[in-house]
Amino acid sequence: MEYRQLGASGFRVPVLSFGTGTFGGKGELFSAWGNTDVAEAKRLVDICLDAGLTMFDSADIYSDGAAESVLGEAIKGRRDRVLISTKATFRSGQDPNDVGSSRYHLINACDAALKRLGTDYIDLFQLHGFDAMTPVEETLSTLDDLVRAGKIRYVGVSNFSGWHLMKSLAVAERYGYPRYIANQTYYSLIGRDYEWELMPLGIDQGVGAVVWSPLGWGRLTGKLRRGAPLPAQSRLHKTADIGPPVAEEYLYGVIDALDEVAAETGKSVPQIALNWLLQRPTVSTVVIGARNEEQLRQNLGAVGWTLSNEHIAKLDAASNLTPAYPYWHQRGFGERNPPPV
Repeated sequence: MEYRQLGASGFRVPVLSFGTGTFGGKGELFSAWGNTDVAEAKRLVDICLDAGLTMFDSADIYSDGAAESVLGEAIKGRRDRVLISTKATFRSGQDPNDVGSSRYHLINACDAALKRLGTDYIDLFQLHGFDAMTPVEETLSTLDDLVRAGKIRYVGVSNFSGWHLMKSLAVAERYGYPRYIANQTYYSLIGRDYEWELMPLGIDQGVGAVVWSPLGWGRLTGKLRRGAPLPAQSRLHKTADIGPPVAEEYLYGVIDALDEVAAETGKSVPQIALNWLLQRPTVSTVVIGARNEEQLRQNLGAVGWTLSNEHIAKLDAASNLTPAYPYWHQRGFGERNPPPV
C-alpha cells in the first residue's frame, strides 16, 4: 500500500481509506448503504490491515453515531495500528445547539465521538460542512483548543466551497490556528467539479483531497449498463434522488469508456475508476466502502498498478464537461492561468 503526505503536513496516509458509512445500518439512507455489524466489521478491518490500509473514516451522523460505535468495537485492542478520521457539523440531536461549528457543538461532538470510538484522540477531525452562522474565528479557536488538549491531531473540512476554505486558511494564518490540511470532497469520473476551483486551491495552499464517493454514488460499480434496469441490490433504488445528479447519456458514455479500458487491461470497472483518481493532482487518499469482504477485496485491487497515459486520456475525454463560468473563460487563457491537470 502506497502512503502519501496529507496536504502540506508531515502526516502520511494510505492512498486508500475505508469508509464506515455501511456500519450500523440505521435509518433509510444508511440502511440502503449497508448494515455491517461488529463481527463483520472486525473481519473487514482485518482484511484492510493485512493489505496495509490503516485509515478508517466515519462521521457522527452515520447511522446516528452507530457507525463510530461499531468502528470503535472493531478496532478495540489495536488502536495503535489504525488511523481514525471522523466528521462533525451536521445536526446530531434535537437541541438547538446540536448542529454547526460553534464552540459548544464542536466540543460536545468531539467528546461524544471519542466515547463512541473508544479512544482518547482522533487523528483527523473534519468539519462535515461550512457553518455560515458561526464566526470562522470561533470555529478555528475551538479546533486549536482541541488540538492543544490532545483530543485531535489534524484538522480538515468537507463540502466547503473555495471561498469557505480560503477564508478559513487566511484566518488560521492570521491568528496561528491549525491549518486545514485535508478537504474531504466528492470527486469521480462522473463528478469532476472539484477540478474547477478546489483542486487549484489545494495545489496552491497545500490541502490534500480525501475523496468521498469515488464511484459516483454507486454508478461506477460495473453493474450499470445502457438500457438495462438497476441491479436488484443497489443503493440507487433509495438514494439516487439525494446524490449528485448525472445526465444519463453522459453517464453511459463514461461507462462505455470504462468498459473499453477494462477489456484492454483486465481490470474491473471500479478498479479503473479508483486508479484514475489516484493519478490526479492533490489526491492524498480515496475513501472506499464495501458491504462485504468480496467488495472490499475488489476495491483493494485498485492499487499496485497504474493506468497508461493512453487509457487516462480516453477516460479524461469521455468524462470531460464544459465547466461553469468563470472557469470556462479561464481555460481560454492558459498562458497565464494554466489548468492544474
